[in-house]
Amino acid sequence: MKTGYKVALYGIALAVIFGGTWAAGAATGPPAPPPAHSAEAEHGGTHDETQSKLPPGLSVSDNGYTLRLNENKSLAFQIEGPDGLPITKFAVEHEKPLHLIVVRRDGSNFQHVHPSMAPDSTWSIPLTLPQAGSYRVFADFKPEDGPKTTLGADIQVAGDYRPQNHIDGSTFTVDGYEVSLTGELNAGKASTVTMEITKNGTKVTDLQNYLGAKGHLVALRASDLAYLHVHPEQSDQVKFAVEVPTAGKYRLFLDFQHENVVRTAEFTLTTHGEGGHGH
Repeated sequence: MKTGYKVALYGIALAVIFGGTWAAGAATGPPAPPPAHSAEAEHGGTHDETQSKLPPGLSVSDNGYTLRLNENKSLAFQIEGPDGLPITKFAVEHEKPLHLIVVRRDGSNFQHVHPSMAPDSTWSIPLTLPQAGSYRVFADFKPEDGPKTTLGADIQVAGDYRPQNHIDGSTFTVDGYEVSLTGELNAGKASTVTMEITKNGTKVTDLQNYLGAKGHLVALRASDLAYLHVHPEQSDQVKFAVEVPTAGKYRLFLDFQHENVVRTAEFTLTTHGEGGHGH
């Protein structure tokens, strides 16, 4: 994301999908706090541009591109370009032309999926959201001749909303796999985190590549779900560089593949400022 930040408001419509209603507007859960400005330096940008730039994923429109969600029986959307026309050509990144992240605003029910694009440039995918609440949808993509962009919009699932409080933790167990995270997040600069995966007390050394690497990590700022920069590092270990712009709590989600099954581990870390220690 290399250009200045612009916001445009667009109508968003979604339909009944699985016994709950998706609709744009006020969140079913607590309202999100106002977005904070990023402290990240943008390569090639001026100082003024850097100061006014928001982290990715906080806007439905950025870099001249707009995420327009469409009413459909499945989650469907188009990416509109600066000329108002749907984008039809995307660069392949991490083996896919577009990554779709869906997570409830309390940091629960994370999903990382890959929709398909129809000839009319509409992306769609069947999606089940298991609990009521306000969900954030992130479209992570790079137009063939444009900048890497992440756009976000909210959808709602009606029902009895019961938010979850995620306490800090650097270990997570899923399907008998224990995943441990080492490393600290430091506000204002890239930090390295490393994952170790064991099963039945034995370290897993034969992970399969997933999306071109030994794992895929998504990091979100808990206060507003800003979508943060994460880069896999070339290593025999499952290691990532994570850039967090501010002090606070962060949710990290690791997708890894073993024995032909993709699983997700999730962590909660807090940093108190540049050079500060996470818990």
